[in-house]
Parts: sequence; C-alpha cells; structure tokens
Amino acid sequence: MKEEVSSGSSFSLLEWVSKFQTVAWEAYQSKPISHWILLFLSSLGMLVAFPASSLLSRVYYANGGTSKWIISWVAVAGWPIPALILFPTYLFFKTSPTPLNLYIFLSYVFLGFLSAADNLMYAYAYAYLPASTASLLASSSLVFSALFGFLIVKNKLNASMINAIVIITAAMTLIALDSDSDKYDSVTNSQYIWGFVWDILASALHGLIFALTELVFVTFLGRRSFHVVLEQQVMVSFFAFVFTSIGVIVNKDFQGMVSESKTFKGGETAYNLVLIWGAITFQLGVLGGTAVLFLASTVMAGVLNSVRVPLTSIAAVILLHDPMSGFKILSLFITFWGFASYIYGTVDGSKLS
Repeated sequence: MKEEVSSGSSFSLLEWVSKFQTVAWEAYQSKPISHWILLFLSSLGMLVAFPASSLLSRVYYANGGTSKWIISWVAVAGWPIPALILFPTYLFFKTSPTPLNLYIFLSYVFLGFLSAADNLMYAYAYAYLPASTASLLASSSLVFSALFGFLIVKNKLNASMINAIVIITAAMTLIALDSDSDKYDSVTNSQYIWGFVWDILASALHGLIFALTELVFVTFLGRRSFHVVLEQQVMVSFFAFVFTSIGVIVNKDFQGMVSESKTFKGGETAYNLVLIWGAITFQLGVLGGTAVLFLASTVMAGVLNSVRVPLTSIAAVILLHDPMSGFKILSLFITFWGFASYIYGTVDGSKLS
C-alpha cells in the first residue's frame, strides 16, 4: 500500500515537471531572441540592483548617515531614469501617451503618497536593523500582496498560497524570537523593536500598493502594454518624489546634508556616491521588476523576488559583516520554502491546471 502511494506521488511530481517543461519550451519558441535578451537584462536588474540598493541604505547609516528622510528621498530621486526610457517609446514604437483623466491623475497622486510613506518606513527599518534581517522581514510583503490582492482585486487564493502565507509568517516569528543575536551595539532595544515594526508595516503597505496598482490597471487603464506600465511608474515615482521632497524641506534635511557629508566615514565623495548609486540602483530594480512583469508574468517576478531575498542576506553577511545566527539561517530557508509554495500555487492554478 505504501509503495503504491509513493509511486503515485512520484508520478504526480514527474507529471507536473513534464507539464512545466512543455509550457516553458512552448513559451521560449513563441518569442523572438530579443525578447529573451531583454528579459535576461530585466531579471539581472532585479537580482543585482535591488540588493545593491538595500545594502547602500545600510551603508549610509553604518558610516554616519542619520536622516530617514534623505534615504527615502534617494529611493525616488531617480524617477527621471524610467522617463528617459519612456519618451523614446513614443517615437520609435509609434505609441501615444495614455489620456489623463481626473481618476487616473488622482490614482497616481494617491499611489505616490503611499509610496513616499512606504519608503520612509523602510528607511527607519534599515536605520535600526541589519540589512540581512530587514530584507528577510521585507519578504513578508508577499503575504500582504496575496491578502490585499484577494480582498481588493478578487485574486484567487489556493491551498499552496495559503500555506505560503503561514510559512512566511512563521519565518518572521523566528526572527522576532532571535532579536538579541543581531542587534547592533549602537541600537537600543526600543529602536530595534521599532525597526522590526516599521519593516512589517512597510511590507504591509507595499502589498497594498501592489494590489491598488493592479486595481488601477484593471479599472482605469484597461491595458498593460509596456509604455503604459512605464507611464504608471514614472508618474507614481514623480509624486512620491514631490511628497518626499516636501518632507525633507520641512525637516531641513537638505541643509543637514552638507554637515553630514563632512562627518561621513570616507568623506564627501563616498557620501555622494552612496546617495547617487542608491538612487540609480533603486530605480533600475523597479524598472527591472516592471519589465519582468510585462515580459513574463507575476510568477516570474515572484521567482526572482524569492531569489533576491537570500542574495541580499548573503551579500550583507559577506560585505557588511552582518551577524547570521542559526535562527536567521533557518528563517531564510523557511522564507524560500514559502516563496516556492506560493509560486507553485500560482503556476498550478494558472498555467498547469
């Protein structure tokens, strides 16, 4: 009886793998080589630029930076980068800008405001937490994306996705239980707890932004062509830049940048390079994610996002000498398992059903 169950499970797994290979090969043959080159570059943007941006945020705080507003401003200061890619699409692909009505305009303003708040929360998280811990906690955004997608956009949830939500929540709990092992000496217990809270809140808001963005596409834009996706990114980033700039001005952090750069470890040049590359890498990461969503699917973006989490954590341990306890390693594996379960559920529910 046990042998029959075992052989049945093996057959089911082999059948799923066979279906996946068939779908992958058909997808490859259906697209020109230029499509796969662009997808490769976009994937590279997600896997390199996003972790680099996270590490640079931690480098800023580790070397004397103190402003949360500056780091959140840096995240959106590179908004002209996608604009530089958007405008040529109007010329070379003979597309026209999406007509702007009041509802679309207000959705861009609202999403820009939420993005500005989200970046500020993440800035507080990276100020008080090691980059590896902050990255692991940020992976909980998948949980909130699934929940808000279910509640707002009416996306379906199957057993594998619910399983992923439970698994990733368990991984976050493990990190909370092991908080004493990776806290910096310069960070108080209260600051560490607030860093943890801000990271989870930022992840929740990030999931809400994902769901609302999808709702905007479904309700107002009605199409998901590449230049429309770019328009949305440019406009939301621009309004986030405006809101964040107001916060920086009110907090007088622009004036503080001069004195901060002089006391920064490595000098003014290092200070400027951290901020400049922070702005560039963040926008390249977002641009890469946008392109992957358009060129492939949300499943592909989910796969790359699951790979990005351990990459960021490992890079933080190697480059920034982040502490890596047994609990954190276990949490890393559990998080990856949660991502795999979610991706399996998405593929099984859409392409392989």
